[in-house]
Amino acid sequence: MNWTEIIAEVNSADLDKAENIAHMTVPYGLYIEDYSELEQEVLEIAKIDLIDEELLKQDRTKGKIHIYISPESNPAEAAAFLKERFEAEGISYKLYSGECDVESCLENWKKYFNPINIGEKLLIRPVWRDDYDPQGRIVLNLEPGLAFGTGTHETTRLCLQALEKHVKKGDIMLDVGCGSGILSVAALLLGAEHATGIDIDPLAVKSSIENAERNNVADRYTGIHGDLAEKASGCYDIITANIVADAIIMLSADIEKLMNDKTIYIMSGIIDTRLDDVLSALPPTLRIIERYEEKGWICLAAIKNK
Repeated sequence: MNWTEIIAEVNSADLDKAENIAHMTVPYGLYIEDYSELEQEVLEIAKIDLIDEELLKQDRTKGKIHIYISPESNPAEAAAFLKERFEAEGISYKLYSGECDVESCLENWKKYFNPINIGEKLLIRPVWRDDYDPQGRIVLNLEPGLAFGTGTHETTRLCLQALEKHVKKGDIMLDVGCGSGILSVAALLLGAEHATGIDIDPLAVKSSIENAERNNVADRYTGIHGDLAEKASGCYDIITANIVADAIIMLSADIEKLMNDKTIYIMSGIIDTRLDDVLSALPPTLRIIERYEEKGWICLAAIKNK
């Protein structure tokens, strides 16, 4: 069965805000074309000044968000949602749509996913890329499929940086909205004893289990399909929620009962305009100990007040 690809073209200045809205339409199948800082980013990542001619021809004033809608979902509903939210936020946009089979969607998406260094210790390697040098870093082999979470987006990178700082040998982790399982696998590679990933999307849970297998940590990972309030119990040393502000706000009532006195709760996927909403929703017994920020996206780390 064919999937539907929706492409939202917006001004580069509105891309982060538009991307946050787009993430609300599907929990998977989304990538960004942003050429506004092409030369600078190529130099920072690849350390070269030679850029493909086709890339140089791209419009630097516009960005494109590619959204893939599965056959069982309603693309018209997703398009209507995008239009409503973009107009409410004053975002100028153009929407295009068409059919694509899932393999074509994946192949198009893969072109934009390269090996990437995260923090001081990790390297995220797409499994189809062999041209990389780990330079002593821990290599996380990732096949995201159409599940969200690749390490290329600021929200995931910030979460990984926080994990790198806080994960200790023997920790038990809960990953809420696990997506591809990238956070769980990273924590296990960094020394955690066990990780449990929960997601409402069965495709994401399947992808997370497969990625745990690819990294030889499947014996320490459990993937669960369902809702946090119904499926999670016990206490954890590390809890991550790399989702969106509204979902983090909804979790606030349940998250505290899963924490002990030393639990680190890492929240990401928060656009800066929603920070106050998230902070207001957190239980008063939680205290923010760290804040990470990149390009308008915010990641918070919290603990229980003693």
